Amino acid sequence: MSTHELSKVYEPHEVEARWYRYWEERGLFRADSTSRAKPYSLVIPPPNVTGSLHMGHALNNTLQDILCRFRRMQGYNVLWVPGTDHAGIATQNVVERQLAREGTDRHQLGREAFIERVWQWKKEYGGRIIGQLKRLGCSCDWSRERFTMDEGLSRAVREVFVRLYDEGLIYRGDYIINWCPRCLTALADLEVEHESRPGHLWHIRYPLEDGSGSLVVATTRPETMLGDTAVAVNPTDARYAGLRGKRAILPLMGRAIPIIFDDYVDVTFGTGALKVTPAHDLNDFEISLRHQLPIVSVMDEHGRLSDAAGAYAGLDRFEARERIVEDLQTQGLLEKIEDYTVAFGHCYRCKTIVEPRLSKQWFVRTKPLAEPALQAVAEGRTRIVPAGWEKTYNEWLNNIRDWCISRQIWWGHRIPAWYCECGEVVVARQAPNVCPKCGGGKLTQETDVLDTWFSSALWPFSTLGWPDETPELRLFYPTSILVTAFDILFFWVARMMMMGLHFMGEVPFHEAYIHALVRDAEGQKMSKSKGNVIDPLSVIDVFGTDSFRFTLAAFAVQGRDVRLSEERIGGYRNFINKVWNAARFSLMNLADFEPQAAELEAVPQAASLYDRWILSRLGEVTAEIERALEELRFNEAASALYQFTWHEFCDWYLELAKPILYGEPSPQRRATQAVLHETLSSVLRLLHPFAPFVSEEIWQKLPGTSESGRESIMLAHWPEKRGRDVAAEAEINLLQQAVAAVRNIRAEMNVNPGLEIEAIFIAGSEGSRATLTRHEAVARKLARIGRYEVAMHDGRPRPRQAAAGFAGDVEVFVPLAGLVDLAEEEGRLAKELAKAEKELSIVRSKLAKEDFVARAPAEVVEGARAKEAEVSTRLAKLKESLARIQFMRREGS
Repeated sequence: MSTHELSKVYEPHEVEARWYRYWEERGLFRADSTSRAKPYSLVIPPPNVTGSLHMGHALNNTLQDILCRFRRMQGYNVLWVPGTDHAGIATQNVVERQLAREGTDRHQLGREAFIERVWQWKKEYGGRIIGQLKRLGCSCDWSRERFTMDEGLSRAVREVFVRLYDEGLIYRGDYIINWCPRCLTALADLEVEHESRPGHLWHIRYPLEDGSGSLVVATTRPETMLGDTAVAVNPTDARYAGLRGKRAILPLMGRAIPIIFDDYVDVTFGTGALKVTPAHDLNDFEISLRHQLPIVSVMDEHGRLSDAAGAYAGLDRFEARERIVEDLQTQGLLEKIEDYTVAFGHCYRCKTIVEPRLSKQWFVRTKPLAEPALQAVAEGRTRIVPAGWEKTYNEWLNNIRDWCISRQIWWGHRIPAWYCECGEVVVARQAPNVCPKCGGGKLTQETDVLDTWFSSALWPFSTLGWPDETPELRLFYPTSILVTAFDILFFWVARMMMMGLHFMGEVPFHEAYIHALVRDAEGQKMSKSKGNVIDPLSVIDVFGTDSFRFTLAAFAVQGRDVRLSEERIGGYRNFINKVWNAARFSLMNLADFEPQAAELEAVPQAASLYDRWILSRLGEVTAEIERALEELRFNEAASALYQFTWHEFCDWYLELAKPILYGEPSPQRRATQAVLHETLSSVLRLLHPFAPFVSEEIWQKLPGTSESGRESIMLAHWPEKRGRDVAAEAEINLLQQAVAAVRNIRAEMNVNPGLEIEAIFIAGSEGSRATLTRHEAVARKLARIGRYEVAMHDGRPRPRQAAAGFAGDVEVFVPLAGLVDLAEEEGRLAKELAKAEKELSIVRSKLAKEDFVARAPAEVVEGARAKEAEVSTRLAKLKESLARIQFMRREGS
């Protein structure tokens, strides 16, 4: 095989491993902190160290890599910072399960030994996802890989904590938090997943202390009533106006509790009387602060009832619920039980139902941090794309609550606070030796660790060396763009905005591109229980990385979920193979060609119309792809590239150029070779951000690339936008329309594709007539035309029994006598028509049902509407074809 020859079949796996190794070994992903080139930077959303590549990762990192490769080719100094997150709860759970299999647990090991064991696990297994990102082709600067618990980032976390504490923005206090009885830790609001399930509303009678009657409250959690310290009613509720100053007796516990009046109470819920349990409900806790109520906690950290629950102490919360309901019934205090839909909160890690619990925790005061983050987006200093997410961002920050940042686990950044026996709390960057208040030396460090998202919030500047003033920090901060999923808009994006503005005085990124979910082909969310999960690594094994990446980009429409199927990935594998075969043909016809620096400048003098046309179209599509990538419209860029490469370059230009390429050496052949070389070179460079491996493999075979000093397509310049040749485009466009019209008639009339047909073109202008006459040979070949006639529109009668179409101002006729059995074709079309009408009736009947539209999942309804549109379009075409056949039969009778 010659140095410029490609193998017959593209084998992605051998190619991918070889070229990724080549790029890494030559340091082609590395940014230069001393370069004067314009910087372009982004930080990877750090995947959990416990994770493996899933579809969300694949989409997210493919889009980032497209931008990085695109910008490098434009001459930017690109830094893509990679790294992983320590994933506190998830990682601790993984190692604890490992210990359980060994018959031990973290408490038997002790804290220091357990942490050492987690680091050991991280060393052995924590880098798995990094290798998988490399398989995806990610061109991160791996020399700058970070981990949220490496020494540099740990220092940054301590610095931020101490500064915020000194500024009064971190405090420790009692508050109702979300508690996971399984993970034994507090959870932020965002770490709780809510799910509505059938439940009950228990109506419980609270006797009045003075014996004058009773008050009925409704609750979904009767087990917490043991901790009630009041019953609240709305001051506007006339039903309870006479209860001011009175007290009720708490059932089962026998203690008297006050009846209070508070505007929070919803008069339409239940009976309008609310049990107030300050230790087990956030809203009740806030009511207790307003009314100075006592707080009674009746549940421990494991979800079991405490000693304060009296006779129910030691019972699991759900077992206690059953016992309490039975006892209320026995004592005649349970008025009724209603079916009721309850929103349960689950731990996002272990799926255990969380418990609101009063606890002493560490918090960040978020209001002062949220205001600058809101202002930065309002002023356009950070642009959120698609713009629709800006409203969601604003709503969350406008309604933000203080952030609970402490977690009761061992793996993570231990809070840098120490407690002295005298009661003093010391927050410091390094462990203090003595208490600054009493001088004592007995200091105990806080056992809690920080929420994982605390360290992640510092990611855009901590990864660049902050708090030190490093060259990377000066050059690459603020970063250019953040690419992330919508589901961590609050977890991460808003918090990075708050921390970046507070500590750097500037936004962390100029743009935030929020992409949607990857779903299956029917729009269903992928899940193991549904059996519709597509594994990215399996897809890569079957179809190759480039096909997979191109598919993700092609379906990445702003604001719309990506619908993925293996069939679609297979379709783009065909595209990659099409590129390969086109390149193979091109290289064979460039075997005797070596490009010269000024080659294209001489092209117009010798170039054919076809050469001028493809260069004009190349310039247009280059501008279109560049504009789409600048605007983060990945699907539009991929579509433009696909259409140009497959339909214009492969299907048209290569066919048009063959007679010249197959001819004897001449200035015209040399010019066509130069255009072919330039077009193939540009297609590869346009393709490279989407499909890096196949583009590199072909690029290395292209004449002149090795001599250009560009050792990789990664270092090649993005194609230049060139001027249009309007006349050439107009002429070839008419030819394309004419050929397409003939082909459409063939397909619609079910003409045997192997048969040559007659085609008659009636031109509306002399220019059109001349064009179709000039290109007769090409049109004959591409549309399999035998008899070919071009004439002016001079009032001549329409050819009999001929199907008609249009190409600009040209009428196109294909006589069908002898080619198609019109009676048989009419019967076939009538059957197809009846089938389509039945199909349309079924789907419209479904959409007409209010229950279906209101209750079916949104993606199912959307699918039905798409089906209706598709069948309607098909039906219209069938009716048109049937009418045409019927007209021709009448003509022949």
